[in-house]
Amino acid sequence: MASGGLQLLGFVMAFLGWIGIIISTAMPQWKMASYAGDNIVTAQALYEGLWMSCAMQSTGQIQCKVYDSLLKLEGSLQATRALMVASILLGLVGMFVAVTGMKCMKCMEDDQVKKMRMAVFGGVIFIISGLAALVATSWYGNRVARAFYDPFTPVNTRFEFGSALFIGWAASSLALLGGSFLCCSCPRRETSYPPTRGYPKNASSTGKDYV
Repeated sequence: MASGGLQLLGFVMAFLGWIGIIISTAMPQWKMASYAGDNIVTAQALYEGLWMSCAMQSTGQIQCKVYDSLLKLEGSLQATRALMVASILLGLVGMFVAVTGMKCMKCMEDDQVKKMRMAVFGGVIFIISGLAALVATSWYGNRVARAFYDPFTPVNTRFEFGSALFIGWAASSLALLGGSFLCCSCPRRETSYPPTRGYPKNASSTGKDYV
């Protein structure tokens, strides 16, 4: 029962992490314009994401523009896109595989060994998915930080971390923890020893040996 509860907890955490990765990928707030310079302009807020750039006016109106061409984008942005999309697809596969191996599901009840292996395999896929998202968000955040502290970057073109990065970091951590719990939910096999056979008691010796 303890392993079943750990398995369910791991699946819920991994599923929530996968949903967070999808939300982070779709959000345009991967980086936001910084107003740390002398000339503070609050008329609009600028955001940039993986798929579009947006400008929010002081009135609350948001205008977004999808990137025109994929070939004109930076290679690092394309790699970040690919990692996040791969993370989403891996999470989808891991979800179906883990559901098959869940103890609360009736499929594959005849072979409990294969059922447990499916749950562990689903956990491994979730771990890979979380690692892909963690690498993508950390890489993107590192680029934003390096450009911010670069003295050759103009003050009015500096960006800070957006909310999508923080959601991505939290979601990837959930996917990693959930996948780890799924891998640890498989109960260890106890070594079974053959039953000891009792030896018959020797008949009471009469003190005489018969040949």
